[in-house]
Amino acid sequence: MERTVLLTNDDGVTSPGIMALKTALSEIATVEVYAPDRNWSAASRTMTLHKPLRVDRIKLLDGSEGHMTSGTPSDCVSLALLGLLDAAPRLIVSGINAGLNLGQDISYSGTVAAAMEGVRSGVPAIAVSQDVETHGLEEVDYSVAARFATRLAATLLDEETLPPGILLNVNVPYIPPGRVPAVRITRLGGLAYDNYLVKGEDPQGRSYYWIAGDPLRAVPEEQQDTDIAAMVDGCISVTPIHLDMTERSLLDRLRGWESRQWL
Repeated sequence: MERTVLLTNDDGVTSPGIMALKTALSEIATVEVYAPDRNWSAASRTMTLHKPLRVDRIKLLDGSEGHMTSGTPSDCVSLALLGLLDAAPRLIVSGINAGLNLGQDISYSGTVAAAMEGVRSGVPAIAVSQDVETHGLEEVDYSVAARFATRLAATLLDEETLPPGILLNVNVPYIPPGRVPAVRITRLGGLAYDNYLVKGEDPQGRSYYWIAGDPLRAVPEEQQDTDIAAMVDGCISVTPIHLDMTERSLLDRLRGWESRQWL
């Protein structure tokens, strides 16, 4: 079976993160790129159902062919899997996202959403994100994240398989030159950012509002095994995430409600 990897992201097809990942993944597999024509950060699992989608063949920055879509990250994966690819890929990789996707905030993430769409369709998936904000870097080096994601992809292609409904969420901290980071298998943490509202007034005197947030740097003791703690400690985190969000511990207790008169 041909080793085909479907590569997408939420930063757009021209982002440096997706090109770094394509270059690295091309060493182990045939890479098919389907990515948005614009930035869809924080799009979550938005899908386009009310208008047609466009898909154009384009030349990527390395001269190879890719596909640019007018849709969201989830749309990109659906388009590829529902017929634009000749055969289903062995693996879907989403990233490298410019910015971390941690803890409860993954519910916002277009990067994670693309991986979820693949898993929903029965294809194993990895979401990859990197810290680009906390060190004021003008040019981000994605090479470590790309190499790690490629090694992880090779492991899934050659050695291990993920159970149905599972994706791996990878976050890579800022890594100073020459340092080899540790890798932690983590669970999702809680709040990753301390959000606040910025208020202002435009030249016409109308109020505007901007939702902003600062990364949390203090991690409670009970969250030391989380992805957020791994970032604070400068480690790469790998978090298995299940699409089944059922809280099974409550099922038996809540079934007692079934006998009540509700309507």
